[in-house]
Amino acid sequence: MTAPAPHRAPAPVRETTGLTQEEVARRLADTGPNEVAARKPVPLHQRVLAQLRDPLIMVLLGAVVLTLAIGDHPDAIVIGLVVLVNTTVGVAQEIRADNAVAALSALTAPHARVRRDGAVCDLPAAAVVPGDVLLVGEGDIVAADAELAEASAVLVDESMLTGESVPVDKDAGATLSAGTVVVRGRGVAVVTATGAGSALGRIAALLDERREQTPLQRRLAALGRVLAAVTLALCVLVFALGLVRGLPLGTMAVTAISLAVAAVPESLPAVVTLALALGARRMVARHALVRRLPAVETLGSVSVLATDKTGTLTEGRMVVQHLWTPSVSAELSGVGYEPVGEVLVAGQPAAADELEPLTELLTVTALCNDATLRPPDDGAADGRWTALGDPMEAALLTAAAKAGCPDPTELARTRPRLGEAPFDSLRRRMTTLHATGEGPVQVCLKGAPEAVLDPAVLLDTPEALTAARQEAASLAAQGYRVLAVASGVRNDVPSPATTAESGLALLGLVALSDPPKPHAAATLASCRAAGITPVLITGDHPATARAVASHIALLGDGGETGDHVVTGADVAAGRVADLTSVRVFARTDPQQKLDIVEAWRARGAVTAMTGDGVNDGPALHRADIGVAMGARGTEVARQAADLVLTDDELSTVVAAVDEGRRVYDNIRRFLVFGMAGGAAEILVMLIGPLLGLPLPLRAGQILWINLLTHGLTGVAMGAEPASPGAMRRPPRPPGQHILGGGAWQRLLVLAAVVTAASLGAGLGARALDLAWQSVLFLALLAAQLGAVLGLRARLFTRRNPFLPLSVLASALLAGAALYVPFLSSVLETEPLGWTGIGIAAAGAPAGFVAARLVRTAFRGTHPAGASGTRDPREEAPV
Repeated sequence: MTAPAPHRAPAPVRETTGLTQEEVARRLADTGPNEVAARKPVPLHQRVLAQLRDPLIMVLLGAVVLTLAIGDHPDAIVIGLVVLVNTTVGVAQEIRADNAVAALSALTAPHARVRRDGAVCDLPAAAVVPGDVLLVGEGDIVAADAELAEASAVLVDESMLTGESVPVDKDAGATLSAGTVVVRGRGVAVVTATGAGSALGRIAALLDERREQTPLQRRLAALGRVLAAVTLALCVLVFALGLVRGLPLGTMAVTAISLAVAAVPESLPAVVTLALALGARRMVARHALVRRLPAVETLGSVSVLATDKTGTLTEGRMVVQHLWTPSVSAELSGVGYEPVGEVLVAGQPAAADELEPLTELLTVTALCNDATLRPPDDGAADGRWTALGDPMEAALLTAAAKAGCPDPTELARTRPRLGEAPFDSLRRRMTTLHATGEGPVQVCLKGAPEAVLDPAVLLDTPEALTAARQEAASLAAQGYRVLAVASGVRNDVPSPATTAESGLALLGLVALSDPPKPHAAATLASCRAAGITPVLITGDHPATARAVASHIALLGDGGETGDHVVTGADVAAGRVADLTSVRVFARTDPQQKLDIVEAWRARGAVTAMTGDGVNDGPALHRADIGVAMGARGTEVARQAADLVLTDDELSTVVAAVDEGRRVYDNIRRFLVFGMAGGAAEILVMLIGPLLGLPLPLRAGQILWINLLTHGLTGVAMGAEPASPGAMRRPPRPPGQHILGGGAWQRLLVLAAVVTAASLGAGLGARALDLAWQSVLFLALLAAQLGAVLGLRARLFTRRNPFLPLSVLASALLAGAALYVPFLSSVLETEPLGWTGIGIAAAGAPAGFVAARLVRTAFRGTHPAGASGTRDPREEAPV
């Protein structure tokens, strides 16, 4: 870990030659490379062991040991293959996701320009050391924490660190933080801290917390413990009953182990892993990269979506939305930097006389401007225009183009710049001087309203200035960034340019914002319909947060303080009794974001946190599901997240939640099917002897049934499509058992029907003097195959052809068990005639009808606090 270097004054660096190579080597040895300590790669053996520690896998491993102990090698091989496949798929998916994230990630600051031994050199950011003389310019990513010694109109985008969407001016003596971006100006700075000692590194250090189990992992672990106890009890019970009846010791040992395997849905790990892997693959197609396989299911449990603002709910690009002049006000349409849109007055395109003062206003903003707009590259997939320079000034150029003003190239030719007074944090305004042919010099000025709407600057009447100040205050209260624009003429070129900042005429006001994305409101509405509570957590200004939240209908979403914007200062001072009652937070720091997530989790909510900045990393790591932006997100955010959005769209999270619910529904559906089948096999073995069927099924027959049902068809169930209405029901309660919500009742009813159909077939066959054990074997298999089709949420869907095909394959293999001599000999079955086949086949419709009836029975109620009523078109998840 790199410690921060002791602070020292950066005094005159222009004359210095910078550090020598010897000094650099010494400091690099002392502090280490300028890197945030990367998370160590997980060794392959640790990944494998993590998979094998799953409780159900451990039960299966115990079954392997027991079958080997009694010499039942074929059964041991079958169970071992299930374990091998599950482990391989799980490990492969984790490695694939890590590799994809590594390919997507970029270094926070890959290169830096420093002065060493009197020469400027370009080198990897990792080689920067405390005391280096760092040269920064427009477009550079700051390589390390540094203190500016010289600054020329330096403007820095700190949104990745603080969440503040508006760039910050930096003068000499100000600090620069690692990972921030210089959007304008030039500077010379002395590095004060590198690596883990930098601001970026200190935030990244908050990530060193152990990950907790996901809801699915907790539920399956609980189920595994129950099944392990049931398995042991069954083995002892059946073994004892057999010995009491005088059956051979070896036969009962094999039968007891077979029943133990029947009690455990041994294909559950494979079904879970396949369902998660298929879900992860579908999410990639929908622009979501899953970094941890269990996260797929956890998304289906999400009850709170905590989202940041800049770039997630908003475009992440400044846009001029409102213009005001003393004679007319207008709105501008369009998004981003694309010079496409209309100037609207009272909702209608501006007339020529209305457009004239607006064009004059925007032309001055285009002249008093250092930004550049770049059209999309020929190969660009998104076709977006981009900006070089201050995002606010780029937005002004876009607005000027929409109003039909001359383009910057034409303005540079007809009104060349003669002088300028750059923006600084003291004057809070910028002035440029332009030639107008043979006429006087034009003065163009823009700046903060309080710095421009001043009688010392403007010649306008007090009444006009008062009206302008009131309008500026109103726009600022709505969350806009407001600029005042003025112009004037001089007969000669003023020197310095600041002497021209008086006696000017007010042209108007420009209101800019980072507007919400077009689909943001609809996305949050979809969240509410699915029972998910959206919460906005941003580091931006409260007024800006309120404006965005109001636009997307987030305020007024419940809670005593649901209509208020709460600041980080309020949280730190303890003025908010219940953090979960707030829907909009502003000016929050990383620790406060962490506190908000923790408050929701303490309440029992399953939280998803979206973010892209370094400041979001700790909360992303702590949330049940961390969601990072892939395109504009930082490396810290991506490494902390469980899900990476490659398109940076919040709607992708909603699509991922839908996929998570599909996965969980399929897992529960398999559990009902698999455990009902296992329970039926146990009941047949226990009740059969009481009805005069001495040994209803042999060990090999039980394992063959499980192979065809749990293995072949069970795995195919993991690919079933989502249930209708999956996103119109609330998330399941976090504490609900995996067999809760009526699932265990369905399981018992289905098990009873399958048991009755199977024993009925066996007793009927015995009455007709048929091979009753073979009939019972076939009937039990047929009833389970009928049930698996009856449990489908979409009965005639073609989206998962593997399930009907697997049922057909299982039926054919069931026939092979009767008519292929080798299998018939191993499984101890007898060929059946048409009568026996007909009696056994009757179990299929019995299982099908029972499954269709129980599929929507025993419906659970809404979780506490969920609003609305169940849509009658919804299907209850099995």
